Amino acid sequence: MAQGIPDEVMMNAALIRELADVAKDAALVHGILMRIQETPNSSELVTYAPFTLFPTPVPRSLFLQALAVQTHYNTLVDRVCQDVDFLQDALASTIAVDDFTARLFRIHQQVLKEGRSQSVTLGLNRSDYMLDQGEDGTPSLKQIEINTFAASFGGLSSRTPDVHRHVLKAAGRLEESQRVLDNNPAAGLARAIATAWELYGSDRAVVMFLVEETQRNIFDQRYIEYELWKRYESPGNHPHITTSCALIGSSDGKEVAVVYFRNGYMPQNYTSEQTWEARLMMERSLAAKCPDISTHLAGTKKVQQVLARPGVLERFFPGQPEVVEQVRATFAGLYTLDMGAEGDKTVEMALASPDRFVLKPQREGGGNNIYGSEICQVLEGVKHSSERTAYILMDKIRPAPVQNYLLRRDAPLRISNCLSELGVFGVYVRKGESMVMNECVGHLLRTKSSEHEDGGVAAGVAVLDNPLLV
Repeated sequence: MAQGIPDEVMMNAALIRELADVAKDAALVHGILMRIQETPNSSELVTYAPFTLFPTPVPRSLFLQALAVQTHYNTLVDRVCQDVDFLQDALASTIAVDDFTARLFRIHQQVLKEGRSQSVTLGLNRSDYMLDQGEDGTPSLKQIEINTFAASFGGLSSRTPDVHRHVLKAAGRLEESQRVLDNNPAAGLARAIATAWELYGSDRAVVMFLVEETQRNIFDQRYIEYELWKRYESPGNHPHITTSCALIGSSDGKEVAVVYFRNGYMPQNYTSEQTWEARLMMERSLAAKCPDISTHLAGTKKVQQVLARPGVLERFFPGQPEVVEQVRATFAGLYTLDMGAEGDKTVEMALASPDRFVLKPQREGGGNNIYGSEICQVLEGVKHSSERTAYILMDKIRPAPVQNYLLRRDAPLRISNCLSELGVFGVYVRKGESMVMNECVGHLLRTKSSEHEDGGVAAGVAVLDNPLLV
């Protein structure tokens, strides 16, 4: 592993077994925990969240590039969600065929018709990238997506650097341990929530976390809650924190200043008309929503594809060609499937070389993307139908695999060829037309075996990791 962990460590079976035990113990000590599948609603039995034995080498220049562009992505999301005409035009073809996106858009229209109630906008985003290996072997930073809804693992990723540093020191790799950076997204995410709560202007109001009963990474959320509590630990000057375990849940009659949606981004979260009515009710409220409905729509795959079209970024960064260049440099190829000649060309291109692309529906949460021969199966069925506009096509990013050990409960300890995904957390708070906060607050690295095409940590495919800057 060039500039990473040397082979004499990676291939020493006895040392690897010893380090795996050291790593698991360290994970438990540092609270890198999750509930187990057998008892997902109980905190009596927990295990370590899955993670890599060693941190993964990441070029320092590309890591810094990802951090530097994040505040521009925050600005972009905020400006997109305020641009009513742009959202209408960008999503017109999608809402005609995708019922879930259409229902979200109807709430957006209803809120606009009635007039927005709240003046405070809160954004907690995560922009995800992979390092695309060029034909000359040079890697480049390419965005997979930007998450404007439930940008998770800010808490757990705040704890993993200490574990990897401990493992490297136990392996006698002191120099490498110093190249694992401190990272605390939980503090930055909590600071943004706290700022929105302060701007609401009521000491009696609460911050409500909207979560699923079976949220197995509940500890990740609790790190953010803990950071909020620390900020307001002086007596009489802290927000109450409440958790609603269903989309229709209440805050026990308390005034709500901020609603943080950890739940509500998938169709199955809306099990009845009552849940849709609850979402509309919250959108109408004075509380700052994270995300509000327009920011939810701004994070759709279709908006991502439209933003990559020539000349579109200039709409949101007028007179800022350097910013446009920085953002556009991270775009992978994105292609429309709208009806017409351009969409027909995309279909032909995908059917001719499906392994070059990823077919993406308007869904979040991992496990939704379509690859390889399945792209042909889907497109052959919809290529002459407007149903194809529910998807976008994206170039498949091809990172160079790196060897590592993936530590999972009850899984065999073996070396794997791995691919990694770098996420960068950004926060912003706007009151009226004034941007109060716009920051990059940390990072997340997730790694999976190269045998898997898609899937995240919660889906049981990827594991937590750290960049080892090289």
